[in-house]
Amino acid sequence: MTRALTVNGRQYAWPDRPLVVVCIDGSEPDYTTKAVAAGVMPWLARTRPNGADLLADCVVPSFTNPNNLSIVTGAPPSVHGISGNFFYDRDANAEVMMNDPKFLRAGTILAAFSKAGAKVAVVTAKDKLRKLLGHGMTGICFSSEKADTTTKAEHGIDNALKFVGLPLPSVYSADLSEFVFAAGVKLMETERPDIMYLSTTDYVQHKHAPGTKDANAFYAMIDSYLAKLDALGCTVAFTADHGMNGKHDVTTGKPKVIYLQDTLDAWMGAGKARVILPITDPYVVHHGALGSYATVYLPAGTDVPALKAKLAGVTGIEAVLTRAEAGQRFELPEDRMGDLVIVSVRDTTLGTAAAKHDLSGLDAPLRSHGGVSEQKVPLFISRKLARQPQGRLRNFDIFDLALNHVVAAKDQAA
Repeated sequence: MTRALTVNGRQYAWPDRPLVVVCIDGSEPDYTTKAVAAGVMPWLARTRPNGADLLADCVVPSFTNPNNLSIVTGAPPSVHGISGNFFYDRDANAEVMMNDPKFLRAGTILAAFSKAGAKVAVVTAKDKLRKLLGHGMTGICFSSEKADTTTKAEHGIDNALKFVGLPLPSVYSADLSEFVFAAGVKLMETERPDIMYLSTTDYVQHKHAPGTKDANAFYAMIDSYLAKLDALGCTVAFTADHGMNGKHDVTTGKPKVIYLQDTLDAWMGAGKARVILPITDPYVVHHGALGSYATVYLPAGTDVPALKAKLAGVTGIEAVLTRAEAGQRFELPEDRMGDLVIVSVRDTTLGTAAAKHDLSGLDAPLRSHGGVSEQKVPLFISRKLARQPQGRLRNFDIFDLALNHVVAAKDQAA
């Protein structure tokens, strides 16, 4: 089958060989650069000259859910509707996780290809993403986290844990991501999907800076599995949902945090404003729910320009935007944002109230994400492009580039 499909206004060619797209969670470009320099990613070092080795911008807020959904829809959050991991649902008057497909406003590339007859598989580290990534899709879709509970009816495969042949990994471990890659290789060996999407977790990146021993060991593991997928005849492509930066005082190692709820309560009165941290999800031990992006809901009658100016004067805040300004600048759905959006500088995070953040699980200096400073990510394809991309490149261009713009397989081989 060779016909092209149109998804969210973009056309995608049928793959001429199996395509594997990997989202390496939290992969600041320096991780691969330093790992290659250290000699621990030989496949990537060998493949780079014959591939497309690029940098792209991710979606802001630079969090997991909005970026993974942008990658698989080929569109920004203003189209697909997922504005964070967590948001305040005005209609329900509740703060909720954005992991339910009911919040999706666009179909995915994965679903479109599966409906057109392609064999599609998805493996994600955490189960929070599974239903969103697999929405509308026919095929195999499961998580490392819940690999022991998969069924043919719901996940397209019975007992994925037995299928992969590895122990069930801890959510807080590098093993959770390795399970994703091991599953991907096994699926390619046995099922040979036309398109496969693999999404990891950023547990390692939250704890270890680029070039460190543990980070390099993690990327060596990734490289070994990418090499196996390449050897199986796949087009291998990877990008990231966001980068990662140190968010701590370099002298003391203590987190650098602006507690917005405490600040606004002191200025406006307790509980007048509502601060939402879209980084929030069920897995906060490694970052304490501290990121560099927040949205604030204000009571009627608030002098928004005056409050905006006052917040902009707080040390450590990079930008304060109205809902409309943030919606336009970051391509976000305005109905799922607060009255103000706040972004902190590179080394600083935003919290709600100090009493609400449990930082006891931080056993290393805080590293996190969410702001503009974590927007630059790698974008790599194991095949050359027919021409270099023009203009701003986004992480959600990866399917377009890998399906529409790679050199034909016969010419690449030549």
